[in-house]
Amino acid sequence: MISRCAAEVDAWREVKDGWRPLYGDVDQFGVAVEWHDFRTERSFDWGRSFHPRSLEFCLNLQGHGAVGAVGRKQSDYVPGDSGYYAVGDEQLPASRRAHDHHQFVTLEFSRKHLQKQLVQNESDLEPEIRRVIFGDKNENVVAPVRPMSIQQRNVVATLANPPVAKAAQILWYQSKALELMAHFLFEPKDPEFFCMRQKRVARDRVERTKELLARDLANPPTLEMLGQEVGCSPFYLSRIFSREVGLTLPQYLRNIRMERAAELLRSGRFNVTEAAIEVGYSSLSHFSKAFCETIGCCPVLYPAAKNVILDR
Repeated sequence: MISRCAAEVDAWREVKDGWRPLYGDVDQFGVAVEWHDFRTERSFDWGRSFHPRSLEFCLNLQGHGAVGAVGRKQSDYVPGDSGYYAVGDEQLPASRRAHDHHQFVTLEFSRKHLQKQLVQNESDLEPEIRRVIFGDKNENVVAPVRPMSIQQRNVVATLANPPVAKAAQILWYQSKALELMAHFLFEPKDPEFFCMRQKRVARDRVERTKELLARDLANPPTLEMLGQEVGCSPFYLSRIFSREVGLTLPQYLRNIRMERAAELLRSGRFNVTEAAIEVGYSSLSHFSKAFCETIGCCPVLYPAAKNVILDR
């Protein structure tokens, strides 16, 4: 699910392969995850890539940049910073410093897309984010930067290596985007203060999600489809699933795929290739790597190790 819109291609033409769209397209799907890694001999106009009426999150690994107009609201990005900015109907100035090695990740959303995804969680949002997404004015907003968290750094490090199975990539990228954004989106709340009914509903939604994921391991539903099935937004579902299970949705999906593959191998009716295909893997090398990391031994040896128990 990657589409290179003409405006984006033109905006990043100067850096050539330094711009890498990973997932989505703001114009078509309302969301885009992009990787940037480039050097430039002159100051680069980064703001040309921004979409009107959008909200973008930036996680800046290397290089110096700025968003906003001098003399007005402006945030300066140095290595290790993260932040967000909302683009209204007018162009939002932004630049990247000449001669720096720039390396950063952006997650861009149309405000319309976020309104749809977060409508059920509006009251949980950080006040400024809530005003940007659900406010009446489509204005430029530049939030102060803050240091990237360790969790954000760890998630960014995994973005270049998505699951090989195409069916799992959409869910994987959606989950990663939510992990990176949660640092900004939600006000901190202690789970102990949630009422018992909310806890019960959350547990029921998580159990239903597990059932839906197990139904077709080769072609799992997207995070948005899961949210529709269990009756909550994808953002909220990702949050409660991680809290209740202790694993992200992609991590849990990989575990149950490997458990199923182990069952097939133990049955003696499936060889390694057949078991891999049955759980959605077309690459034997990636299947073997996932199996070894999850189960604890190589799949070709597994039938002889029937006492191995997966702890999850």
